[in-house]
Amino acid sequence: MIARFTVKGNLADPSSEKDLLHILQPFANHNGGEMAFGPDGFLYMGLGDGGSQGDPLGNGQNTNTRLGKILRIDVDHGDPYAIPANNPFVNGGGKAEIWEYGLRNPWRFSFDKGSSNLYIADVGQDTWEEVDVVPANAGGLNFGWNYYEGMHPYKGQPPAGLNFTLPVTAYSHAVGGCAIIGGYVYRGGMKEWQGIYFYGDECSGKIWGLIHTNNSWRSQLLFETGANITTFGQGPSGEIYFADRRGTIYRLSK
Repeated sequence: MIARFTVKGNLADPSSEKDLLHILQPFANHNGGEMAFGPDGFLYMGLGDGGSQGDPLGNGQNTNTRLGKILRIDVDHGDPYAIPANNPFVNGGGKAEIWEYGLRNPWRFSFDKGSSNLYIADVGQDTWEEVDVVPANAGGLNFGWNYYEGMHPYKGQPPAGLNFTLPVTAYSHAVGGCAIIGGYVYRGGMKEWQGIYFYGDECSGKIWGLIHTNNSWRSQLLFETGANITTFGQGPSGEIYFADRRGTIYRLSK
């Protein structure tokens, strides 16, 4: 459920609630993990494929459901919202709210304050965790789930002519943990970290840095925290934080 409230002072007014969107979940897991305004002022929402294992309902590739997608709506117009004119299915072929599809459970996405590129951390099934990068304003990309898990075939043979955007990096459970937690591109005070995307794993507590140099993506292990990482945050000055299951908040530093 997505709802809007009006703020009075530092408090949301409970009587001001306005329901925007309800999406039924067929299973108990994979409800998604992020909602954020993009540089374009539109609201983006990440939804999982509906749950269970292996996407049994085929929601990731079905553009007639909002599950397994990144959605994009205009909350400043319409009642309860409007559809941006350049959404890929605004004229048919799928749900008009869809911006990207073919995702399993995007557990945190973020926009780079420098490039406006969209970084999506998509939780894998049994073996692979992935990071997908969307160039600014590039809608309609298909990230492959459940035909692909990471860069590897997972289930079934995709139809001829179907185009996929494969992740820029992926790590296996054997070396990295069990569930990717998406972070942010660093835009803080340290020169040597500029442009590095930080992401971690819930089970291993590892944190990697991902950067694009010389027309290629490189990922490197930077921290072994031992924490059960659940989320990242970015402060107003561009510094990066993460939290663990125990309720502790940490700040990344050199």
